[in-house]
Amino acid sequence: MAIGVWISLGLYFALMLAIGVYAFRNSTSSSEEYILGGRKLPPAVAALSAGASDMSGWLLLGLPGALYLSGLTSAWIGVGLTLGALVNWILVAPRLREQTERYDNSLTIPQFLANRFPSRAMALRVVSAVIVVVFFSVYTASGLVAGGKLAESAFSAVLNFDSMSDYAVGVTVTLSVVLVYTVIGGFLAVSLTDFCQGVIMMLALIIMPAVVLFGPGGGGFSQASQTLATVDPNYLSWFSGLTVVGFVSALAWGLGYFGQPHIIVRFMAIRTLKEVATARTIGMSWMIVSLVGAISVGIFGRAYAVRNGLEVADAETIFIVLADLLFHPLVTGFLFAALLAAVMSTVSSQLLVASSSLTEDLYRLFLRRDASEKESVLVGRISVLLVGLVAAIIAWDPGSKVLGLVSNAWAGFGAAFGPLIILALTWQRMTGTGAVAGLIVGASTVIGWIALGWNDSFMGGPGVYEIIPGFAAAWIAIYTLSLATENRGEFRPMAR
Repeated sequence: MAIGVWISLGLYFALMLAIGVYAFRNSTSSSEEYILGGRKLPPAVAALSAGASDMSGWLLLGLPGALYLSGLTSAWIGVGLTLGALVNWILVAPRLREQTERYDNSLTIPQFLANRFPSRAMALRVVSAVIVVVFFSVYTASGLVAGGKLAESAFSAVLNFDSMSDYAVGVTVTLSVVLVYTVIGGFLAVSLTDFCQGVIMMLALIIMPAVVLFGPGGGGFSQASQTLATVDPNYLSWFSGLTVVGFVSALAWGLGYFGQPHIIVRFMAIRTLKEVATARTIGMSWMIVSLVGAISVGIFGRAYAVRNGLEVADAETIFIVLADLLFHPLVTGFLFAALLAAVMSTVSSQLLVASSSLTEDLYRLFLRRDASEKESVLVGRISVLLVGLVAAIIAWDPGSKVLGLVSNAWAGFGAAFGPLIILALTWQRMTGTGAVAGLIVGASTVIGWIALGWNDSFMGGPGVYEIIPGFAAAWIAIYTLSLATENRGEFRPMAR
């Protein structure tokens, strides 16, 4: 591979590490700074950090791969995500920013839930912390799989190993770089790198479809449409072959936003409550551009492959294949950096949130209640390493599918925390017993649904995405048990 690719990647890695060192010198002196950046994020940084930590490797691998294989019907996932993100910014963001500070300056989601419902504080912190660590181990693994696929698909000629070794090198390098800047710089490093990574991702998703369509071998929109019609006359149809269950399952991805700790924690860190609206505008604009770009890569990448007789063994690598074929090595390196950015931004966010729960909600709760700030930051760093190693073990199978791992973890968080967060922020009658029930029922339903295979096939028909029954069951459990138990007046009104 040309030296230009390595130059671009080297500059990218250097930038990430430099940000880690900067953050270490400016925002790691206390738990609040290491875990939440001292609640000082500017709107643009908070918005792109939330977006980049959300749109992991699946944005450049999983989603284009799904569009490549099945056509425009898979774009409904993007529609559902956009609607869910918008409602999340409107409903959850301002309330969570205000209430986490009001309830004893809560630094983590489990800590906020415990402070919101002190009658069930211990149960809420333990159960929610366990769910965070378990599902984030799987979620983080999906990002490492993406890093492994990049090495396996793009760097095999240079690495000169067998396929498994290429994949293993990709997983190892991806995790190592993320661990360095996350362990060193904490939340501020993660947020600043997310901002840079978000910009890189968006630029890549504008450049790639434009070159695929209008560059050599592209042919433009009309030629692409004609080519895709030869693949399947309904390839560009939004509804052909789409069942009601499939449609609802695709849109239901949007339900997951309300319960993703690595996303909503950004709301807690925005500098002021008034700046939430500005962050929302920036974040939604970034998201729409990026999703349209990812959908275009999958659709028009298929047209390019057919027109030029290009063999793509794994649809999830279409972005990598096109980047390697169509661009100057320096630009190819930039595009590969965009893929690494998508992976690393999410992995780092997930590692930090998981380690925060291990530190604040387990270590300081059961082992060292009087731990100093310095000790807590050290334990947080060790926890980042431990969660990263567990995720690497899960990701070691090169046959893992990025979108599959993401969908399982996304559903787990969405069902366990989504109804709980919404109702905790908006319903004064909610009780601690209802909160615990929602966590357990939501997570258990998702795990059981996957174990029974009902996400693949349900009652002889197509599978139902596990977040739908999980979200509904958790909401019902919270509502019914809250009404059936005593309201102890745990809601604290906002000071006027």
